[in-house]
Amino acid sequence: MMYDGFSADYDRFVNWSARLAAELPFIERELQGLSARRVLDTACGTGMHAIALAGRGYQVVGADLSGEMIERARANAADAGVDARFEAAGFGELSAQLGAEFDAVLCLGNSLPHLLTPAELAAALADFAACLRLEGLLLIQNRNFDAVLARRERWMDPQAHREGEDDRVFLRFYDFEPDGALTFNLATLRRERAGHWSQQIASTRLWPLRQEELALALAKAGFGAIVCYGDMTGAPFDPETSGNLIVTARR
Repeated sequence: MMYDGFSADYDRFVNWSARLAAELPFIERELQGLSARRVLDTACGTGMHAIALAGRGYQVVGADLSGEMIERARANAADAGVDARFEAAGFGELSAQLGAEFDAVLCLGNSLPHLLTPAELAAALADFAACLRLEGLLLIQNRNFDAVLARRERWMDPQAHREGEDDRVFLRFYDFEPDGALTFNLATLRRERAGHWSQQIASTRLWPLRQEELALALAKAGFGAIVCYGDMTGAPFDPETSGNLIVTARR
């Protein structure tokens, strides 16, 4: 899969101190709104959201389909000195492997669009519901694909990272496919000690879920109290201008 082999660079690609500072206040407000203690972070990647929440006293389990990401998450948790459990499990496998009665399920980082059909999405949402206690919280963070599709936004901002004498540049862009799917491409450029640049590219297909499609799928899966935001400041969702689609819902 695309993300195997990218776990080390993922923590170079993301500015975690800035991202967590921007996102955790909103996430914690939502968790505190239902006195949440047990949290499941799905598609957790290298575990940084889960680790930050565990450091704030939450009982956190992180799950990801990529075994390499999970190994990196466990190492990150050990480095941070926090107690968080990480298991390799993908959408549709969570409740069977990790159990139920979580107060909240998180699905962050534009992970849900990796499901490519309505049937896969329905199965994942049913799995989320099975993980949650009654009235439990589901929090989803996707890109605002309404805007991406309307404006044919192909390129995202580049990210650069310097580590010692090594430089990396990460370029992300979409290919718009005839069947309505997107191909998400991640190009990594690397230069060691001011030498020649090397490059590699990894790609995966995405279903560009629009706000209306996701809200309808959540309602069909039995979720209620569905609220859509445009970012993690809690700004209202605007299909034309919002950078993200943040959705909260209750089981």
